[in-house]
Amino acid sequence: MKFKDGIKGRNIVVKCAADKLLPFSLVFGLYIILFGTVSPGGGFQGGVMVASGALLLYLGYGYAKTRKVLGPNVLRVNESLGAILYVLLGVVGIVFGANFARNIFFDVGSFGDLLSGGTISFMGWTVGWKVLTGVSFLLLLMFSLLAPDSSEDEEEEEI
Repeated sequence: MKFKDGIKGRNIVVKCAADKLLPFSLVFGLYIILFGTVSPGGGFQGGVMVASGALLLYLGYGYAKTRKVLGPNVLRVNESLGAILYVLLGVVGIVFGANFARNIFFDVGSFGDLLSGGTISFMGWTVGWKVLTGVSFLLLLMFSLLAPDSSEDEEEEEI
């Protein structure tokens, strides 16, 4: 099926694959972020895995719908929030009379628990939040360059 601008419509196989892989990408990425201090992985790896959901959205549904779902202003604000929370958690070490980003809450939980990493766990979560919003925003910017027509009011036809 062809659109107004002559570009061929989205392949149903790609759309179905994006629909099937998106939940896995989101859940597995959030798992890596949450359990990064007690298992391999962490905030950066999990954030990139969750941000790959933006790529799947783009491949399955195109730029207009991806932009509508993600919202660049929301992504920018949340990326800043992640950076602010990271710095605040680092300052907690100074408030308790230690160094910046010192693991103050090291005695919380028992070995292998979700919170057993103390402050490091919280900082890993904020890194994950910042990376997933930052990489999603960068992907959205790249998609806007790939989009044939960047006007948001054009809707793609459904196959």
